[in-house]
Amino acid sequence: MLRVLGSTRTVCDGLSRRELLRVGGLGLAGASLPQILNWQAQSAASDVARPRSFGKAKGVILIHLYGSPSQLETVDPKPDAPVEIRGEFGCIPSSLPGCNVCELFPNLAKVMDRTTVLRSMTHPYPLHGVAFATTGVPVIDVAMELSPRDPKHWPYFGSVVDYIETQRQQAQAGRDQAVRSIPQNVALPFPFSTRRVGEVPRAGPYAAFLGSEYNPVWTDFVGTATKSHIKTLRDMTFTDNDPYIDCSDDTHFVVPSATSLQGDMTLDRLDTRRTLVQQLEQQRRHLAATEAGLSMDRYRSMTYAMLQSDSLRDALDVRKEPHESLDLYGSTLFGRSLVAARRLIEAGTKVVSVFWDEYGLAGTAWDTHHDHFARMKNELCPGLDRGWYGLITDLDRRGMLDDVLVVCTSEHGRTPSINKAKGGGRDHWARVYSTMMAGGGVKRGSVVGASDKHGGDVARDPISPKDMLATMYHLLGIDPHTWIQDALGRPLPLVDGKVLSDVLA
Repeated sequence: MLRVLGSTRTVCDGLSRRELLRVGGLGLAGASLPQILNWQAQSAASDVARPRSFGKAKGVILIHLYGSPSQLETVDPKPDAPVEIRGEFGCIPSSLPGCNVCELFPNLAKVMDRTTVLRSMTHPYPLHGVAFATTGVPVIDVAMELSPRDPKHWPYFGSVVDYIETQRQQAQAGRDQAVRSIPQNVALPFPFSTRRVGEVPRAGPYAAFLGSEYNPVWTDFVGTATKSHIKTLRDMTFTDNDPYIDCSDDTHFVVPSATSLQGDMTLDRLDTRRTLVQQLEQQRRHLAATEAGLSMDRYRSMTYAMLQSDSLRDALDVRKEPHESLDLYGSTLFGRSLVAARRLIEAGTKVVSVFWDEYGLAGTAWDTHHDHFARMKNELCPGLDRGWYGLITDLDRRGMLDDVLVVCTSEHGRTPSINKAKGGGRDHWARVYSTMMAGGGVKRGSVVGASDKHGGDVARDPISPKDMLATMYHLLGIDPHTWIQDALGRPLPLVDGKVLSDVLA
């Protein structure tokens, strides 16, 4: 029997959602999303009280630090722990009383009074499960992690938001009107896992059973890396410059083939070709009735819309930002990505994902099994320090912080003990780690949950990544127990998590 997760709130006729699913059986599996949303609305109308801040966020900037930073060298330092646990760095006070941060974050410390820190994130999978951290998938393993097309995957957070927003718009205005020149689900700075060598692609930020049409629209960056830090992976060494350390002033972003016309192609010629395509499509109406046809139609419509509009191109061209604004975020690829994220939100994008991804070699980014302290000091923390400070400060100055949710998270944390690898390292650790949230209905200045004295286990209020996702959906005005259909037509909840009431403003 299919076990369907969800709340036990009742709809108008007195049936709970769980009972409605149970009695609906196969009939519910064939329901359209507008019908399901209507049932959900009926259920919501009968709720005694919905948690506060529902729908407060107009957009989300989701930052994912791939490889997983150490909680001890970021926002949960343990200055009283033995040196083999606390490590080489000290801690400093922040603008949030009682919330110390690692000494490598003097700028980030200034905006902690506008940040909520979740210090008790936990789950049972100490592997690079980006999919587990950013989707509703109930379990993950190494095979799934290394297989983006594994049918067991669930859709990425941004893909779900895009799907639901599109279904709502289509129900209200029709399919054509639902296509926008600004996509609702954009990811920066380059397609996931494409700028490294040594491993196979990683899973995570994909639409899974919703269909590839709901994958994020990936950008690529144009610019030059200007500084380097030696990276090693087994017998491989990377000594080239790394844009995450520093990049040229002309760095900006594009969506290849979707924001510019090639060669002598003009809009008139494009329209001629579009007319030809439409004529051919009339002879292939049977294709349009299939999922593949619908997916292709959405891709084509969105590409035409983006080509004929300057909105996306302008939002991604961070060279148009005043120098003072760029300097606020720092001259790294991460900083420039956050500038572009803010510009995309201003242009109307709903979810912008910024991945601090591996560059040059696999096993890099925040995956610090060796040379941990040198890499944290010289390669990683300076960019995060300036980037988070710049984004929160800029959003606040512009009056956007209360409307834009910002989340900085990862797959897991790192071991409290330091290993014996060259330069010292911290290994994978999912028993406790930290996440930062700000804006969009989140409290200004708060610490939720706690780790123990060594930063190795949860001491109070365990928080699952699914709870974080449920809270993000809630703040966007999407009930986290909304049902979607998988590839077999079975209804599934978006995520099996609870809204974190202690996080809400």
